[in-house]
Amino acid sequence: MAASFSISEAQREFQLRPDITCLRINTGGHISSLFKELNTITGTKKRMITQVADGSIITLFDKTPTPKLDTDVVCPHFMELKWANGCNFDCAWCYLNGTLRFRPMGKAPYLKNKAKVLAHIEEYLRAERTPSVLNSGELSDSLVYEGKEFSISKDIIPLFKAQDRHKLLLVSKSANIAGILKSESQDSIITSFSVNALPIAKKWERKAPSPLQRIKAASQLQDAGYKVRLRIDPMVPTRYWRKNYSNLVDLIYQSLEPERITFGSLRGLQSTINFCKDKSWIEYLSDRSNWGLKAPDDIRLEMYTMLIDKIREHDSKCDVAMCKETVGMWREVGMRWKRVKCNCTL
Repeated sequence: MAASFSISEAQREFQLRPDITCLRINTGGHISSLFKELNTITGTKKRMITQVADGSIITLFDKTPTPKLDTDVVCPHFMELKWANGCNFDCAWCYLNGTLRFRPMGKAPYLKNKAKVLAHIEEYLRAERTPSVLNSGELSDSLVYEGKEFSISKDIIPLFKAQDRHKLLLVSKSANIAGILKSESQDSIITSFSVNALPIAKKWERKAPSPLQRIKAASQLQDAGYKVRLRIDPMVPTRYWRKNYSNLVDLIYQSLEPERITFGSLRGLQSTINFCKDKSWIEYLSDRSNWGLKAPDDIRLEMYTMLIDKIREHDSKCDVAMCKETVGMWREVGMRWKRVKCNCTL
């Protein structure tokens, strides 16, 4: 059971008692943070907040264990900011179809209690002393409520602008960036756009802006001084995948120089497969893994190798990483998974 301490008391207690691995920290208000000592992806230990209060707004994504076997998935744990649920776009393979299957409205957007969201963010920013990034787009598109009464740019970004330790990560398929530009929050946020090959997006990423619109939005933000990352995920091994993804990289570098590109292949958790409406994409899945069904290893390896080579034709310095891939696949493509710099990390 976690004891309750102030921040200074908790730090002193950790120094004097290395056997303590979990403390409940009260920072002066009615909200407390759970502080634990955890194993990192590199095998070292780190003391950090793993959730604020009940964990319904801010919690650590730790659904993947520390990798040990070749078949284990590599995924550095990261902080989730679950300020809203759902998405207006209609991507066929969206995992929210399964994750939010028990909600009467399914994956339709849902804003959580505004006062609670702001209070929990303030608590985290005050209590966590180690610089970190909070991912606001894991259970919703980060820009889903732009232009509404309560939004990321109008209500949440100002909290991050008021401090200089933590960053807010925006993950989106939207091109509605007016609020971000207006916020002038270049030092406080990291923007990340999910893009796909044009034929893939047209067929399976329905209702989302085209990848060309997303790339244009990313370019405008980069021109304004924002850090821009990209996700090319999920890669789908359709008949002309090599041409499609090669063209996508060329399109990206016509107007953009992302600091990071994280990529992954099509994967299907059973809950996603069960509750999606369009199942045509499932034909590309065959192999079982610790993170659902995937395309065969040899096809994924070929796709990743081609993509990395294509990116390096344009940019030798951009950080590249894979999402939800195995230790074995990291070794096959010649990358060191313990040094991963991917979308959701600082």
